[in-house]
Amino acid sequence: MGYIGKLLHLVDNEADVYCKDTPLMDAINRVITNLHYPVASMAATSEDDSLYPIAVLIDELRNEDTQLRLNSIKKLSTIALALGVERTRAELIPFLTDTIEDEDEVLWALAEQLGNFIPLVGGPEYASCLLPPLENLATVEETVVREKATESLRMIAGDHSPADIEKHFAPLVKRLSQGDWFTSRTSACGLYAVCYPHVSVALKSELRMMFKCLCTDDTPMVRRAAASKIGEFAKVVEMEHLKGEIIPLFNSLANDEQDSVRLLAVEAGITIAGLLTESDIESLLLPMFRSAASDKSWRVRFMIADKFIDLQTAVGPTITKNHLVFHFSGLLKDVEAEVRASAANKIKEFCTNLPADIQEAVIMPNILPAVKELVCDTNQHVKAALASVIMGLSPIMGKDNTIQHLLPLFLILLKDEHSDVRLNIISNLDSVNKVIGIHQLSQSLLPAIVELAEDPKWRVRLAIIEHMPLLAEQLGVEFFDEKLNSLCMSWLVDGVFAIRSAATSNLKRLVSIFGLEWAQNTVITKVLSMARDPNYLHRMTTLFAINVLAEVCPPDVIAKFMVPVISNLAADAVPNVRFNVAKTMALIVPSLDSHTIEFQIKPCLTKLHEDEDMDVKYFADEALVLCH
Repeated sequence: MGYIGKLLHLVDNEADVYCKDTPLMDAINRVITNLHYPVASMAATSEDDSLYPIAVLIDELRNEDTQLRLNSIKKLSTIALALGVERTRAELIPFLTDTIEDEDEVLWALAEQLGNFIPLVGGPEYASCLLPPLENLATVEETVVREKATESLRMIAGDHSPADIEKHFAPLVKRLSQGDWFTSRTSACGLYAVCYPHVSVALKSELRMMFKCLCTDDTPMVRRAAASKIGEFAKVVEMEHLKGEIIPLFNSLANDEQDSVRLLAVEAGITIAGLLTESDIESLLLPMFRSAASDKSWRVRFMIADKFIDLQTAVGPTITKNHLVFHFSGLLKDVEAEVRASAANKIKEFCTNLPADIQEAVIMPNILPAVKELVCDTNQHVKAALASVIMGLSPIMGKDNTIQHLLPLFLILLKDEHSDVRLNIISNLDSVNKVIGIHQLSQSLLPAIVELAEDPKWRVRLAIIEHMPLLAEQLGVEFFDEKLNSLCMSWLVDGVFAIRSAATSNLKRLVSIFGLEWAQNTVITKVLSMARDPNYLHRMTTLFAINVLAEVCPPDVIAKFMVPVISNLAADAVPNVRFNVAKTMALIVPSLDSHTIEFQIKPCLTKLHEDEDMDVKYFADEALVLCH
């Protein structure tokens, strides 16, 4: 469709769009007027040509199809480029400010686009022209739109000069902060930190007063927003105002009647703690942290348990030893399982972060008793969280304490009825082995591991297989052959395909660990003997094992031991076995010499090429191509 045809199409479908009394509409109307004079329209000025993209934009923005409107918004940068920076500032931005009322998805996309619009309006000196549409978007009802608008405002604030911040951005923050609807006031909370450092002393004082009003707002949603941003605001406020004004506001939020406000204050408190000295933390913030750790709302206690390592880092070792250890122990014994699980997940990191000279003195009387209770917890998620970190206590507690106190707990968790608890213990065996040695490990934990290797749940068996190379490397070849070799071979004939597949991959990793001589004496013979098994699935497993072993075996071993077995299976009665023979031959051909290919592989594949089964013929043909 030509230029005139496109405009005619627009006029036929959306003629009323072009009737508004604006400079932009007048210009577009001039283009439409040219439709009465085809010859003249063919010689239309470049100015008129440039109006077509904005006409398309207006057309699509008014379309009933939300997707079309969304696509139009996503093309705003292209349209702005076509219009140029002056017309984008003078026409497009006002249009977006005044006329956009749409679905939340469209408004979100618009808020995102405007955050990257500074180059399209002429650079940082014109950044303020983007504030009006974003201010509108920051007041809408939908939370995600407001958040995206606030994010874009924060982005473009960085491109404002201090003068423009004071002239344009700070007034916007004031308007939002004093809005009638809570939506604008919640958005304002996120803008103080980017505005405050760049304004005058008098305006800073005014901003602090307005932020105080937001912290004490009647609407809980506004107080939540203030609680989530007060830590960020505290970073840019001068120290005297931090102690004199911001911390009292923080404490009021930390004691708010709404638990949704109090839990957000926890993270803010950790941020503020990072700005203060230990003595200031102890006098100004510690009461709040104590209160949060024993808050009547489990959600607040969960939040402080979840952020406990950050809190430990922020307050330092002295306060941790004197005050936080007690509260951490209390969280490990909390009445709510979610809180216990969150705290249990932090045990290793909390203990690791303690100064080395006090680790044992803190852990033995305070942490270990709680850990012993958690091992027998009634909630599986708590035990799973504990099992994922408890092995990491071994290097901290040392060999004697591990053997005396931790090994019994490991055994209890290894025999737990829930598979995820057992798996988490198995996944971290290496940290224990480094502390107590393989002999002690084999005597205490290996029987339980062998028992798990025969677990009725195949996912448990699969996890054991995945960790077998790690165990093999730690145990050594003699111990492995004595205790675990037969187990590894039994997995090759497991009833679940995923287990058989993992077992073949396991063999490859074991060969890499123990070497080719061990493989020839121990593994390869046993694997190849499965080619005579009555069960065709086991015969196929032989081929799968050859596929992975061929990657770590030299060509002479492949030709001498594997090729004859593969050739015999080419005559198997089951088509699935035969086409897997062809696939295996295709894999090993690059590793074989020309003599073996010519006199053993090609004759076999030629015979398979004449097979009555179409799949066998297909894979045989593919392998023959590789041979040639």
